[in-house]
Amino acid sequence: MSHREYPAAGREKTFFGHPRGLAVLFGTEMWERFSFYGLQGILLTFLTASVLHNGLGLTDTVAVPIASLYSGAVYLTSLPGGWLADRVLGARRAVLIGGVIIMCGHISMAIPVSGPGLVFFGLFLVVLGSGLLKPNISVMVGRLYDGDSDARRDAGFSVFYMGINLGGFLGILVTPYLAGDDRWHLGFGAAAVGMALGLLWYVRGWSRLTGTGIGPSRPLEDAERGKVVRIVVIALVIAAVAIAVWAATGTLTLSTVPTVVTILSIAAAVWYFIYIFGEAKDVTAAEKAGLRAYVGLFIASVVFWMLYLQMGSILTAFASNSVDLDSWGFHLPAGGVQNLNSIFILIFSPIFGAIWLKAGAQFGTAYKFALGVGLTGLSWVFLGWLQGRADGGVLVALGWMVVVYLLLTWGELCVSPVGLSVTTQLAPANLKGQLMGVWFLGPAVGTPLGGQAYAFLVPKVGEQAFFYILAGLAILTAIVLALFSPALHRLMGQGGHGPDAVLETPPEPRAQ
Repeated sequence: MSHREYPAAGREKTFFGHPRGLAVLFGTEMWERFSFYGLQGILLTFLTASVLHNGLGLTDTVAVPIASLYSGAVYLTSLPGGWLADRVLGARRAVLIGGVIIMCGHISMAIPVSGPGLVFFGLFLVVLGSGLLKPNISVMVGRLYDGDSDARRDAGFSVFYMGINLGGFLGILVTPYLAGDDRWHLGFGAAAVGMALGLLWYVRGWSRLTGTGIGPSRPLEDAERGKVVRIVVIALVIAAVAIAVWAATGTLTLSTVPTVVTILSIAAAVWYFIYIFGEAKDVTAAEKAGLRAYVGLFIASVVFWMLYLQMGSILTAFASNSVDLDSWGFHLPAGGVQNLNSIFILIFSPIFGAIWLKAGAQFGTAYKFALGVGLTGLSWVFLGWLQGRADGGVLVALGWMVVVYLLLTWGELCVSPVGLSVTTQLAPANLKGQLMGVWFLGPAVGTPLGGQAYAFLVPKVGEQAFFYILAGLAILTAIVLALFSPALHRLMGQGGHGPDAVLETPPEPRAQ
């Protein structure tokens, strides 16, 4: 190893051979993920629990879109959150402000008052704060290694992602048990305590971050600042008027809000692609060919997220209604079943990384996407079969959920990390940030769209048919993508990227 690669070795304390700032970001993200996934572990069951059990008593068709929206909206808010850090706040302050907003959101939900007002206000704050914290803390990890080797940066992200996995696992393990069947506000309070610990860790380690993330990377010019303020004020006024009119019509309900946000997410994705191609004036014809290939991969990713990111909503509802949660000799809360994904991510991430390295260019990106979407579809075929058994009056043994989550995890490892890699590969030099924003729109669109499909289809065709319909959509998408993969790889090859995108850093559980 060279002295340049490990400049701190032997001269000052390190964190497993990495900058001490990594320990600060590791702990902060771990506790933030504890709070986020801890809430995801109890949100659906709280929404559907009866009023006698201190829940809101919502039907599954109303609660599932809300829980799906929670899982997907953080990816939508990460776009303005990243912009605010780059142009106004700087990454370090954005993470701090975002963490405070998240903690306030969990505190709002933890206040034991009747009625849904504080709960939904708290959810709004958690989503808002996550948009500031989530994208920018990863940016800060990368900046700890400015001027360092790629290998050491990848190793640092591997350590960081271990904190993500650990936080998500502990959140889903602890919070549902604390919440029980009627102690929901205790579970919400646990999430608030988790975020508070993360903030305390972050503030105490502030000095260890040295110059990382101080100030915006591209601060607004004076002329820009006035224009941005005018646009924001006009947008807020229009939004306020629209919401007031919406409320006055009597159609502002728990059912319509997720629908409208889903439509806005789709509109944002379409606008983003129009913007990207409109801004592609200075890129080469080969780079434009790569962008055209990316459209196909993005559509496939939306279908994937539509099924995969329903762990805290549709799959939790299935576990609550149809699974024998005591069949392993102890009671596992419905939300706790999600931790099978955390366990499988830890086991199979290095295995899949090795497989992709071994396969190389012989199994290209589009084929990996097709395989991942297909595996996810198969998991939903299995869910449909299990739902048929449950409809026949037989509770599903908990062990069957191992198969469901194993297929889902394998699908995730084919799509999520490979998608991150190919996004950075296909993006023209001056559009890398924008194209990464497009990638995050995949779960922002797909997740609430899955919740809307549940609310629309289940009352008409039943749950088993719903599982089969979405499974069929995913499998059809996988087949079409596999058939068009040679053409997509040719387009990608024109951009000088080749057909293969290899995972260099392990993924976070349940998305990026």
